[in-house]
Amino acid sequence: MTRDYDQVTAFLGEWGRFQVMVFSLLCASTVPNGFSAFSVVFLGDTPPHRCLIPDSVNLSAEWRNACIPVEQVDGQVRRSSCRRYRLDVVRNLSAVHQRPGVDVNVQEIEQEDCLDGWEYSQEKYQSTIVTEFDLVCSNQWKEPLTSTVYFLGVLFGSFISGQLSDRFGRKPILFVTMAVQTVFTFIQVFSPSWEVFCIIFFIVGLGQISNYVAAFVLGTEILIKNVRVLYSSLGVCIFFAFGYMMLPLIAFFIRDWRMLLIALSVPGLLYIPLWWFIPESPRWLLSQGRVQEAEAILRKAARMNKVTPPDVIFTLTEGEEKKTNKEDNHNVLDLLRTSNIRYITIILFLVWGTVSMGYFALSLNTSHLHGNPYLNCFISAAIEIPAYTVTWAFLQFLPRRVCAPVSMILGGGVLFFIQLVPPSLPIVSIALEMAGKFGMAIATALMFAYTGELYPTVLRNTAVGSCTMVSRVGSAIAPYFIHLSIFYKYLPYIVLGALTVSAALLSLLLPESFGLPMPESIGQMQNIKCLKLRNTSNKTSGHEEISTPVVLKEEAL
Repeated sequence: MTRDYDQVTAFLGEWGRFQVMVFSLLCASTVPNGFSAFSVVFLGDTPPHRCLIPDSVNLSAEWRNACIPVEQVDGQVRRSSCRRYRLDVVRNLSAVHQRPGVDVNVQEIEQEDCLDGWEYSQEKYQSTIVTEFDLVCSNQWKEPLTSTVYFLGVLFGSFISGQLSDRFGRKPILFVTMAVQTVFTFIQVFSPSWEVFCIIFFIVGLGQISNYVAAFVLGTEILIKNVRVLYSSLGVCIFFAFGYMMLPLIAFFIRDWRMLLIALSVPGLLYIPLWWFIPESPRWLLSQGRVQEAEAILRKAARMNKVTPPDVIFTLTEGEEKKTNKEDNHNVLDLLRTSNIRYITIILFLVWGTVSMGYFALSLNTSHLHGNPYLNCFISAAIEIPAYTVTWAFLQFLPRRVCAPVSMILGGGVLFFIQLVPPSLPIVSIALEMAGKFGMAIATALMFAYTGELYPTVLRNTAVGSCTMVSRVGSAIAPYFIHLSIFYKYLPYIVLGALTVSAALLSLLLPESFGLPMPESIGQMQNIKCLKLRNTSNKTSGHEEISTPVVLKEEAL
């Protein structure tokens, strides 16, 4: 039986030069993910607009204003964004010097669509893809679809990269997906149409979260004990939040969407030298039977930490086990192959999808909130710093089956109270929404760490990648949740709150991983509670005994 990896590598210590280097560089690699994940908040925002009145009509400013009908939206009276009075009739009225007055006569004129296009306010943006490709009125459906296409790219990227990472290694996939994100973000600048923009945006999504997952798994497998908890809860998450906080600052000074994309793609070039400093995961190399390569990395780490490694780090028996073990050929189907793994996977899929839906719906909604969109986005990003600090404390001191549902109930529960806030107090509504975002951010970070602890090394990246993939179904739906407000203003908050609280109750069925070593093989996975009870009654029918942590008889998968 293979010894526990953390015990074997304990001679390195928890926090030396090697761990500091790995911790810092992997955390730094997640910064571009922060501003890339939410760039559509500013790239695809819709500024105030109205029908364009051509200069050839030769109307005064007063008559131009009278050409736009007045309508009531959400209890407020404003000029229409998608309709105008027929210009030929208005021009005739203007020619005979009839004044619009209270618009009694003008209101009787037949209306028409914006046949000459739209004019957009440049108070907030010089240009966005909405103003560039006229994604308004009859084309308004394209605006949320842009975000959905991006998250579908993230979905497929998570699915593919997770399996490739388990097959070919964490490090190659990390850098390949970083390159995809950087290069195609730059190519987006040259998009001649909305359709081309979406196709490239899909490819950007393929790399966006994939390198985050690869960096997350790589760090959790190299680092051990308290440092691993610090990395998975505070490290990558806070650096992601730093990137998120940089987005509104960059967008505030760069109001043109093409120039903004250039600014967001350039930092990716700074990560090329990291290839020579970030090592492959020794834990993954060992799982592939590549014992000498794993030992070489650990001996180099020992030199950096100025400690003396043992003469033999991994025994020949351990190496032979890995070389002959069929667990190095796992794929995503193994997440559903046996009853124990299947139930854990299904529960995690449902929880991840719901939490991601809430997290991204609240994040993408910042441009629609009352007040300055740049400030709202910055606050939404900044709130994640204390959220991830709380996540670290939860992971350090509390069982996972306690902190996970508590954070989800916080994130979803406060959303029910937004409908009780008077319209005259919009700042209270924003505060409650940010409190919901706070809980959602905690839950999101917790689920990354929790999932990584439940699955073994041979399936860890596939499992985290698959959960991330399923969560992107939730994030792909999230842009449309915002538009539920056309039926009832507070409907998005009610639905999100109900789904999140339900996910919190569902998470109570998962096994506990707090204080337990990370499993190396499928047979070392913890048993889900309901299956453990069922196995107790079948103790003599080929199932494993209760006293052992091995829960799957099919260990030869």
